[in-house]
Amino acid sequence: MISSNEIPRPRLVLVVDDHEVNRDVLEMILSTRGYEVLTAENGREALEQMRSRASELSIVLLDLIMPVMTGFEVLETVRADETLRQIPILVLTAEKSAELQALQLGAADFVTKPFDLPEVILARVGRIIELCEGRKLISAAEHDHLTRLYSRNFFFAYANRLYLYHPELRFDALVLNIEQFHSVNALNGREYGDEVLRLLGDEIAAFLSETEGIASRFDADRFDIYCVQQPDYRAVLDRFQRRINAHSPNVSIHLRMGVMPWREGVEPIMLFDMARAACNMVRGNYQNPLMVYDEDMRLRELLNQRLLNDLSAAAEQKQLRVFYQPKYDMRCDPPRLSSAEALIRWNHPELGMISPGVFVPLLEGNGLIVVVDSFVWKEAAAQVAEWKRKYGFILPISVNLSRADIQDPTLEDRLVALVQDNGLEFANLKLEVTESAYIENSTKLLDVIRRLRARGFEIEMDDFGSGYSSLNMLSDMPIDVLKMDMKFVRHIEENETDMRLVKLILDIAQYLKLKVVAEGVETEGQLSLLRDAGCDLVQGFYFSRPLPPEEFELLIQREIAIQRE
Repeated sequence: MISSNEIPRPRLVLVVDDHEVNRDVLEMILSTRGYEVLTAENGREALEQMRSRASELSIVLLDLIMPVMTGFEVLETVRADETLRQIPILVLTAEKSAELQALQLGAADFVTKPFDLPEVILARVGRIIELCEGRKLISAAEHDHLTRLYSRNFFFAYANRLYLYHPELRFDALVLNIEQFHSVNALNGREYGDEVLRLLGDEIAAFLSETEGIASRFDADRFDIYCVQQPDYRAVLDRFQRRINAHSPNVSIHLRMGVMPWREGVEPIMLFDMARAACNMVRGNYQNPLMVYDEDMRLRELLNQRLLNDLSAAAEQKQLRVFYQPKYDMRCDPPRLSSAEALIRWNHPELGMISPGVFVPLLEGNGLIVVVDSFVWKEAAAQVAEWKRKYGFILPISVNLSRADIQDPTLEDRLVALVQDNGLEFANLKLEVTESAYIENSTKLLDVIRRLRARGFEIEMDDFGSGYSSLNMLSDMPIDVLKMDMKFVRHIEENETDMRLVKLILDIAQYLKLKVVAEGVETEGQLSLLRDAGCDLVQGFYFSRPLPPEEFELLIQREIAIQRE
């Protein structure tokens, strides 16, 4: 059964005529179709009713010749008012000469007096209401409700029209994004985030009012702008950033922007794909948040797609290889080989050796890093077991846990099975997590790490100090080892400030009873300073570059020989 709340209200019609008989006739005709009718006897009364009930009125039937205020004056007033302009007006006239002027002033249609054809009146009223309501529905879908910029589908429809019908205008594609917008909402509330979006939308609209173009809000915090070429896109980005800064002086909100310049024959949707890629390239780059798509980026995208396509074959055909970089215990004299870090390498049959710096970030961004991580875990666990069998030498190996791995509900079971299937102890497989994984989803990460550590896995925080919240997280993270980012070590011989930072990290770690691994050690001087400061473990080119298993075995043989002396 339909409740009274669900019964649609009759459409409201305002009839404006100075003759009571005309008002009565029209009210009778309209009532036969269920319309609710209001009346006014002059233009002034009509405007009062239109203003008070603008959101309810479906149509106004307006006489043109009236005392106090004419219908022409009403039409002129309505045309200048954005709210009243949304109400369609059907003109009532006996003067043929007045019809054209009324239409030019914005009337939707007209009916002639006398009202001897009720069906014609009802048909025109119904058609006008239907068209108006249809336009309102289209308008609601056409614009983003928050910023009043175009919605996605309408944006591309209009962008394609500009592209097709105005080839003389060279339109560039701009993609604007708010860094870590989910954090802005989480820290300041959804209403604050919505206000930031509205302000940015207003500033984009103001920018477009000064040039040719259109804009849209995509997703939560992405804005697409299709505009004629600008002389300085950094100035455009700075304009938007200043608007946000002025509104939020006490909140750090950073924008980034990718630009794809006009290219002959390239449709808008393709331009925006490339602009979005450029925008993604500067994610997190607060020093240089603008990227213009160029030929180098195009080639990089082609390479990235090739690598994504070839990943499955790489894992199956052993193109992927695990190299090992040793870690040496500085608490011994001489330093002692104590463990190693597993590092992935890709020897592509056509592209040759591909740097991890190229394919690892790509796979992390696409979630496919789990394929590589799983491969490394299996290889590393099997390698520890092989060296144990071959030399009677237990060499723990550190492997990486990415943010994507943390989301896997089977992670713990898989790692436990690897250790047990290879006859190892849990401490033989050390698990490295990064600061960024903590920052991204600390609650989930902490839950997973606590369970793994309870199993007996040792947990290492990789790249410690590369982010911005390291000290805040140390009290939360259940870890055993800090891996100090190599940027701290690089200049400790010539930069006293860097050495003080290293000592500070070592003091904090000692207080928290954590071991520290210094990465990137390359010289005798660095080694000496780290030893004197109390660093536990080091790794870097001073001892060895990452090695394939067959070469790493030489280090194991040498270590066994030293221990026997």
